[in-house]
Amino acid sequence: MSELMTPALAGAAAGLGVAMPMGAMSVLLLQEAMRHRRTAVAAAMGIAVVDLGYAALATAVGPWVASHVSPVEAWVRLASAVILLAIAAHGLAGARPEAAAPPVPAPDPAAASGTTTDLRPAKAFARYVALTAINPTTALYFAALTTAQGASLGTGPAGAAFLVGVGAASLLWQQSLVALGSLAGARISATARVWTFRLGYGLVAAYAVKIALPLP
Repeated sequence: MSELMTPALAGAAAGLGVAMPMGAMSVLLLQEAMRHRRTAVAAAMGIAVVDLGYAALATAVGPWVASHVSPVEAWVRLASAVILLAIAAHGLAGARPEAAAPPVPAPDPAAASGTTTDLRPAKAFARYVALTAINPTTALYFAALTTAQGASLGTGPAGAAFLVGVGAASLLWQQSLVALGSLAGARISATARVWTFRLGYGLVAAYAVKIALPLP
């Protein structure tokens, strides 16, 4: 079990790295939670499923790619690290109060009274799967990460542990946003949004440094 702890923790850090930056999907999820907690729970599961799906695809392909470029493995790791650092730098550049997502508006009284039609859980799940899947950054993030770690994820148990960590961390974060949205009922401060950007993309940057070392 101990040998599976490392890939599981790596997967958890990867899942948080892609889930924590509070962008448009997080704001939509908070708004959904303020209107109807049940549909928001389903929406959060949809986001986590896409994160897990992209991670599974990248984990399946990454080791194969890494095994076919073993003579230049160190350079592949370095290229992957550069991609991850670029993603982190782009995200951190937007981590300013004036550049953060707009405050989440208070729930519409008409929606709260039931005069408008909320998404049913199944429809909310499908909608958020579609919205999350069209974000190419998530796919690129996991592709760079798993290709760089190809050797360590080459065995079935290690890859499975990595995916469990990704899925659990992403789902936990999304459901935490649902709980926050349903309890807060008003707005999330600009400072809180900025710090989710910094923490999330900080994890991405730290991961990039880790996989780049030792340098070619």
